[in-house]
Amino acid sequence: MRMLAIECATEACSVALFDDDALIAHDHRVLGRGHAERLVPMIAALPGSGKADRIAVSLGPGSFTGVRIGLATARALGFAWQAEVLGYPTLALVAAMARAERGPQPVTIAMTGGHGQWFVQNFAADGSATSDLASLDPADALRTAADLVAGTQAEALVSARGHGEALALHPDAQFVALLPARAISPDALPIYGRAPDAKLPA
Repeated sequence: MRMLAIECATEACSVALFDDDALIAHDHRVLGRGHAERLVPMIAALPGSGKADRIAVSLGPGSFTGVRIGLATARALGFAWQAEVLGYPTLALVAAMARAERGPQPVTIAMTGGHGQWFVQNFAADGSATSDLASLDPADALRTAADLVAGTQAEALVSARGHGEALALHPDAQFVALLPARAISPDALPIYGRAPDAKLPA
């Protein structure tokens, strides 16, 4: 069974094509902006234009726009290909990447959020979440972080705390096969991690 993985919830944009758990091809770029223009061409450049029986897409948290672009693309391709669409949390993917690099151990994921805050979540050595996802001011994020910190704000957190190990990681779709099975859900609903900036008038 072929699976297409899509990750564009953060500054990075990546796609990967798997045959069962074997990686066939992937593309990973740190774009900052422009995911809407780049994502579909990146998929089209994969073998067979990325066509798969199953699509796994990042649910966030991250950029509101990036999360919506990934989900909309996955749902459109799922409809066109009659493929199953599944979702996974971005921070769980970064935790899986950290385990692959440093071995199984507790890890805190710290990613760029909005308005100067960080998306923070703790994970156990087996990849299960040990805290709820939170959007925190940097000072608050220091209090419950593990010795190992991974993500786009890992170096900033460890530097501010004064101890620990930092892994500067952007999420990458080629590591989706390392996610625990429980992290992948058929309920592909966005995880924004914080309230929207725009508010309805009273």
